[in-house]
Amino acid sequence: MRQGPLTGLKVVEFAGIGPGPFCGMLLSDLGADVVRIDRKGARGGAPSDITSRGRRSVALDLKTPRAIEACLKLMEKADAVFEGFRPGVMERLGLGPDVALKRNPKLVFGRMTGWGQSGPYANAAGHDMNYIAITGALHAIGTAEKPVPPLNLVGDFGGGALYLAFGLMAGVIQARETGRGQVVDCAMSDGAASLMAMFYGFKASGMWKEGRRQNLLDGGAHFYDTYQCADGKWISIGSIEPQFYALLLEKTGISDPDFLNQMDRNAWPQLREKLAKAIAGKTQAEWSEIMDGSDVCFAPVLDLDEAPKHPHNAARETFVEVAGVIQPAPAPRFSATPGAIQGPPPAIGAHDREALLDWGFTPGEIAALGGSDTQVKDTVS
Repeated sequence: MRQGPLTGLKVVEFAGIGPGPFCGMLLSDLGADVVRIDRKGARGGAPSDITSRGRRSVALDLKTPRAIEACLKLMEKADAVFEGFRPGVMERLGLGPDVALKRNPKLVFGRMTGWGQSGPYANAAGHDMNYIAITGALHAIGTAEKPVPPLNLVGDFGGGALYLAFGLMAGVIQARETGRGQVVDCAMSDGAASLMAMFYGFKASGMWKEGRRQNLLDGGAHFYDTYQCADGKWISIGSIEPQFYALLLEKTGISDPDFLNQMDRNAWPQLREKLAKAIAGKTQAEWSEIMDGSDVCFAPVLDLDEAPKHPHNAARETFVEVAGVIQPAPAPRFSATPGAIQGPPPAIGAHDREALLDWGFTPGEIAALGGSDTQVKDTVS
């Protein structure tokens, strides 16, 4: 039995990589019935395939007319569908939004790509770093010497998967109100640009200087940065507000009057050196004992082994273990309809019969869905 605020929502996912599976995971974690269309003969289902958890897998040969018809029948019964192929691939398969919306006028058709469905780059390959490079985000992140890719959190998952999930839900709400579905063109470059809204506001107000580590939130300020401790581990300090900054000076035992000029940008490099020297005098554990739970705006910098064991994460059960794999629990949390991990990552085709029966297929239709191994290419990350 599925649980969560999206229980009853029916979603078709065309298997892809990176942000597509993550979007499917988010929807499934909150209760949506997500049926993923996989390639016959593909491999999958390992417990470590965390972003594939909670779905049902139907394996189809998309070069057969019966498989195409099966996809369209699934779309007829779905609230939403999403895919991550390059522009034109779904149309060439006969599964484009024009066809799908004729079969189901209330369908919300999500299309997630790096560059979007239009524009000079629309048909070019790319990865997260490329998509955020043209938004100003990558230029602003890194050391003074060079931009540094922030994992693939900003483009793939932030600008892509989260905006796709948000767009799909907005589309479903509209469709339920009006009876009309629509296409959601989710470009990771658009989403990453949207995430930069506050920083474009800073620039317009004169608060933002071009160049990394020169600003309030990019490591330029001595009171908003990471510092290495005596044991080689790191802590994070974010003491922006005056009262928090005063507490930072108190907790570190700093009485140097130069620190009173908190917002003097010219003084930041020198003050960072002094603060770094003070932090280097104690271990991470010692600083945690001094600052944990205070208003300094402090947290230890933890690696992926340490994070699940942190007392705050443990108390909130932020991480869970499934089949021996530590992984993030569903988020966000709901008081009346909590989400849940609905099941393990599925083996490819594990639910060919079960899912299709649930979605209204007859046993004869299911039996007819044979065919050769084939692969749909042109997915994007």
